[in-house]
Amino acid sequence: MADLTYTPPKVWTYDEPNGGAFAAINRPTAGARFERDLPRGDHLLQLYSLGTPNGQKVTILLEELLAAGHDAEYDAWLINIGESDQFSSGFVSINPNSKIPALLDLSGTEPVRVFESGSILFHLAEKFGAFLPASGPARTECMNWLMWQMGTAPLLGGGFGHFYAYAPEKFQYPIDRFAMEAKRIFDVADKRLAETQYLAGNDYTIADIAAYGWFGGFVRGDAYGDAKTFLDVESYTNLMRWGQELGERDGVRRGRIVNRKGDGLVAERHNAADIDTVLDR
Repeated sequence: MADLTYTPPKVWTYDEPNGGAFAAINRPTAGARFERDLPRGDHLLQLYSLGTPNGQKVTILLEELLAAGHDAEYDAWLINIGESDQFSSGFVSINPNSKIPALLDLSGTEPVRVFESGSILFHLAEKFGAFLPASGPARTECMNWLMWQMGTAPLLGGGFGHFYAYAPEKFQYPIDRFAMEAKRIFDVADKRLAETQYLAGNDYTIADIAAYGWFGGFVRGDAYGDAKTFLDVESYTNLMRWGQELGERDGVRRGRIVNRKGDGLVAERHNAADIDTVLDR
């Protein structure tokens, strides 16, 4: 039982993992922990990721770009965060923050590293001129909702998801605190989607792709155990409509199974057939 009378010390120091999922890999320091180069495939876009909500954003966009006829072929390499792959020297050279996803764009005269999921979505949308309005108020509105999603993700994941599903012990205060935040976030989206088909307006954009990475699991009911019931996600009818519509898109269906292990999933993706083989079973 945790000490409910815990008093924080004047200066916090790190002693040892305190239990819970991912405790063994979390430390208060940055940088590479071991030397290892990253693999490279044949395509100009090299993605190093894991099919978490943040990772799914990028593979969904890449599959949407391919479906729209863009030359966005890519290699997607699995980064197993449970085995500390994100702390290799190769990965840290692309993302000093040691978080997935990370992208290496080899299409120019010099390799371009891109990290943070929102930055990768913006980079690819700009590069291919797709899923992002070119200018004006529509572009600003898209960026508003993209940045909103980036800001709310830690509340859903590191906040609600952690204390509801992953913490070694359950305490009411943090679960209530972040359940309230999660429901507020759902309500923001639900009210917006009562006004428009998509988050940024009447066009499907990277704002929707970013948000679906997180909201999709709650809509489908596979996020954090029975969180869909706990948070009464069904009551957000506009959010449910939007999530179900996006979930039926081929790009979404294909992208969200990449860099994940298990039946019906694709650990690595190097060509379209890697996904086709799984979906055609």
